[in-house]
Amino acid sequence: MSTYVYGITTAAHPALPAGMDGVGDPPRRVRVLTEGGLAALVSEAPDGLRPMRRELLAHQNVLAQAGGGGCVLPMRFGSVAPDDDTVTGVLAERAEHYLERLRTLDGKVEYNVKASHIEEAVLHRVMSENPELRALADANRKAGGGSYQSRLRLGEMVVGAVRAREAEDAAAVRQTLETESAAVSAGPGSTGWLVNVSFLVDRHSAETFLAGVERLRRSHPHLDLSVNGPLPPYSFVEPGPAEPAVSTPGRAAK
Repeated sequence: MSTYVYGITTAAHPALPAGMDGVGDPPRRVRVLTEGGLAALVSEAPDGLRPMRRELLAHQNVLAQAGGGGCVLPMRFGSVAPDDDTVTGVLAERAEHYLERLRTLDGKVEYNVKASHIEEAVLHRVMSENPELRALADANRKAGGGSYQSRLRLGEMVVGAVRAREAEDAAAVRQTLETESAAVSAGPGSTGWLVNVSFLVDRHSAETFLAGVERLRRSHPHLDLSVNGPLPPYSFVEPGPAEPAVSTPGRAAK
């Protein structure tokens, strides 16, 4: 029977609540595998597991309850090992790494920040910042739209100005927020996002980090900023004793 892995913690971690259930229908009972100074939170891996809301919440609930007793390194949803021995074998092999990660991530949470441009607002901003753009737009308007070449040149200039603004705004978001965080992890790029970055934040400094987000919103009203957190620090744990199942997403709760 395959083994589903929720997270890794120390062997000295307080006991899990009695009767804790995890993923699956019916839910599989969560248990603990220990190896040296480490422990893995696991259950039987259900067949045909899919990233449905109920299963994602079950995975996160195990991490949340276990995290109440101390630091837990979260595995991504869908992490499945061939058997228990594989899990304990990797714990033994990578004990030094996991113990270091547990020390480093203790008391910390993850915030994922995504940013995109509000189209009308960013166009207004680049026009207001660029006298040459304004002059060409005015000339075209007075000429009844301008020639094809003039319209083409204006369009190319606008595209260039927006791209330059994209780079500047992406750098501003990262530079502003990384000063309030312990570490930064860039997420996979995707169409529509200027920024997709996760920040490792001390739990007690979360208000300061979120205040930085609000400062960005005020200083960059042409940005649409989305913040997801606090989350377990998924982006700051290297691959563990299991690989995500083929049918599951590569990143949890983002």
